[in-house]
Amino acid sequence: MTDSEPLIARIPADVDRPDKVVSGLTARQLLILTLTGGVAATIYWTAGKLLPIVVLAAMLLPLVAVGIAVALGRRDGLTLDRYGLAALLHWRSAKELVAAPEGVPVPPRWCRVRGRLPEPLKLPIRAVRTDGVLELTDGGVAVLVEASTLSFHLRTADEQAALVGAFGRWLNSLDAPLQILVRARRIDLSSQIDAVERHAATLPHPALEEAAREHAAFLAQLNASRDLLTRQVLIVIRDNTPTTGRRRAVRDAGAAVALRRAAEAGRSLAALGLTAHVLDAEGAHQALAECLDPGGDLVSETFAEPITGREER
Repeated sequence: MTDSEPLIARIPADVDRPDKVVSGLTARQLLILTLTGGVAATIYWTAGKLLPIVVLAAMLLPLVAVGIAVALGRRDGLTLDRYGLAALLHWRSAKELVAAPEGVPVPPRWCRVRGRLPEPLKLPIRAVRTDGVLELTDGGVAVLVEASTLSFHLRTADEQAALVGAFGRWLNSLDAPLQILVRARRIDLSSQIDAVERHAATLPHPALEEAAREHAAFLAQLNASRDLLTRQVLIVIRDNTPTTGRRRAVRDAGAAVALRRAAEAGRSLAALGLTAHVLDAEGAHQALAECLDPGGDLVSETFAEPITGREER
């Protein structure tokens, strides 16, 4: 392969796909089909001499059809057995959750309650420290690092290979697991439009001022006619130090380790041409609030880069 050839690596879309055991079937599918066949055979041999064949067919055919559908069918990317289990758990779970760390008090005996009582909302984060470190309910800590993006497809083949190699070296250097979250969020360009209009009068040439005002008008039209989205990349770095001994001292030590790993991640990503910084308490609080309420208030950023938009109808 020459240096000008693009570096291509085929990665399956479903990297968590289970292994095929027999005839393209997984172990789970074989188990479901075996259980279905065993139940159908037991019913046939038990009631075969007592019931007509038409009645047996009416009993066994739906059973076999349901077993095959559960083993081979999929819904929303999930197998039907897992989808049914998730639906059952959702049906049994409480639909109203309230912020009550101490628990929901039981009403007195004389009070008649219609329906189910709300259950406490259990969040994985206990508190946000002033330095931006998240204290988790399981005793660990986490740090949020916001990273910028780059245009990979606009690079040459050699540049792409260098980026992939540098990114791979960073992943291989990790000594603890981390999570990379890429999400799209809505933005409002009002602050950027106001900044362009405010600085237009200070430009040294009338042509530049006119171009700036035309650009502000274009942004205003774009902001009013489309639902703009921007891409945000968050890197979650955790430290799961066991909480033995003095709890506060252990949390402080874990926070120092997580912040050190976040600084190392920022230096490694800088070699890729990316800008990464640790979110402070205000930034971490805003990121968590947006994740809990994706359709909430618009994000207004002066340097937000829209990635796509949907036309309003």
